[in-house]
Amino acid sequence: MSGRPIRIANFSGYLGDRYTAIDEAVAGDPVDVLVGDYLAEITLAGLSAQYQEDPTRGYPEYFLDQLRPNLATLAQRRVKVVTNAGGFHPAALAEAVRGLAAEEGVRVNVVHIEGDNVLPRLPELAGAGHLLENLDTGRPLSSWGAAPISANAYLGGWGIAQALAEGADIVVCGRVTDASLVLGPAAWWHGWNRTDWDRLAGAVVAGHIIECGPQAVGGNFSGFTGIPGMLVPGFPIAEIAADGSSVITKHGRDGGAVTTDTVTAQLVYEIQGPRYLNPDVTVHLDDVRLSQAGPDRVQVSGAVGSPPPPTTKVAVFAQIGHTIVNTVYVTGTEVDEKVDLLRAQIGRDLPAGVDELDFTRIGVAATDPETQWDATVALRVMATARDREPLERLDLAGRLSSLYLQSIPGFFLDGAGTLAVAPKPRIDYWPALLDMAAVPHRVVLQDGRAIDIAPPEQTATVRQPVHPEPVEAPSASGVRRVPLGTVAYARSGDKGGNSNVGIWARDAAAWPWLRQALSTAELRRLLPEVKDLDVVRHEFPQLRAVHFILRGLLGTGGSSNLRVDQVGKAVGEYLRAKHVLVPEALLTSGKGSDDAH
Repeated sequence: MSGRPIRIANFSGYLGDRYTAIDEAVAGDPVDVLVGDYLAEITLAGLSAQYQEDPTRGYPEYFLDQLRPNLATLAQRRVKVVTNAGGFHPAALAEAVRGLAAEEGVRVNVVHIEGDNVLPRLPELAGAGHLLENLDTGRPLSSWGAAPISANAYLGGWGIAQALAEGADIVVCGRVTDASLVLGPAAWWHGWNRTDWDRLAGAVVAGHIIECGPQAVGGNFSGFTGIPGMLVPGFPIAEIAADGSSVITKHGRDGGAVTTDTVTAQLVYEIQGPRYLNPDVTVHLDDVRLSQAGPDRVQVSGAVGSPPPPTTKVAVFAQIGHTIVNTVYVTGTEVDEKVDLLRAQIGRDLPAGVDELDFTRIGVAATDPETQWDATVALRVMATARDREPLERLDLAGRLSSLYLQSIPGFFLDGAGTLAVAPKPRIDYWPALLDMAAVPHRVVLQDGRAIDIAPPEQTATVRQPVHPEPVEAPSASGVRRVPLGTVAYARSGDKGGNSNVGIWARDAAAWPWLRQALSTAELRRLLPEVKDLDVVRHEFPQLRAVHFILRGLLGTGGSSNLRVDQVGKAVGEYLRAKHVLVPEALLTSGKGSDDAH
């Protein structure tokens, strides 16, 4: 369409992201396409319950309110909008957008993508021999023992590209991959072919970097104290060239910063390893190179692509029970003994049918505390059951409220808060695999015509590379014990029941030491929670990063595990807080985290 790079700006990284983001994008620098990501695995779990209650809904309705005041301006400027806000019902959201446009007197062409919802076809697929094996365990879906309430396959970006080629102004998707929101427009703009593997890989990398909104601009970044304007960090822009390389930047008027480190943080976030699998291309992330091309401009190059795998992921959710959770507080000395007594008193005479009563102590009381709150730790109490009724008979709120005069000294509830009394559904997650040839991928135009998108003709089975463990531990001489975060940044997230964490050196001088120091054995020592888990380690020399997959840390998924940090977002910062022996030379080198790499 044009010889110049396409400028794609993100305006949402998840359901609940900053409401004013479309307003900000419209007031910001000129762009060609706005993309909004509203879906995540834990978000799908919540939307699936909403969709079950009312099949006419199942999508983030506030997207319409975000769009309303900007619709006329977007149409006038011919800025395209591509979003997965369609959730479980993209056809309904597309129709709602058309109704909104009619109310506002704006002419826009609204197209939606469908085919990802395979729930009604599960019996048919099983009959045809599709086992929908679990990504982590390899077990067939039939062994789950739970009744799915939703099943959505991850679609690629070629439906979006086709929709834009058909003149769409707004493309409403359901569960396409996050990066597809960017790959589709880039492929349309540059006229790429489906086998332009390196170009497609570059677009997926750009999409992965900007998909989470302000994270690429300094949000959720270990080095946030060095980022200006963190009160309201802006949303990122990807300028994608015809060869697939890109420049990551932001709106000039907004806060935050785009540096090689803020971009690295996104590259190592929620990945499976050096091979990043997508329905349209497999990306070799270990070839990606970053360089600081100017203030708030990071050049991303070197992405290598190869054919995608023959299967795509299907997010299957089922209700497996109910849960209720409350938090109380313990103060002062003898905290262990106090928690032990609370555990015994709360757990006394449990009603039949209560499956688990989980206690998580949060924090440590300070020695010689300066304030009362320095002497206080939280105790989070969660109960689960297959049925709602046992939790109602448990009356967790009543049990906790009754302990003031018969339990420990220094026990209290939040006087300004209220305890939860009603159990909530507990939704479990099954990440399945399904042949892409069995997944319909359809573009539905505004006039009702449908265009089928064929599955990829070329596929290849993909295996992650195996990287050897460091042979020798770093020297124990000339070192000082400091937090790992003194010399390294980190970012962590979730992939189903697995947590990933990427740790990278803040400057080039620290990379050889970091690579040698962070063995799998050392990680197990630093994080006792993973000592019995399967841990997979990879290296990214171009990014100066070591990456780990912590299999099973999150149970079977973020929506059902009992951890307080359900989706592993804080694992990276926990790791950075651990003290390790670091060479004195690295602590006195004076090198900063702003060095381009």
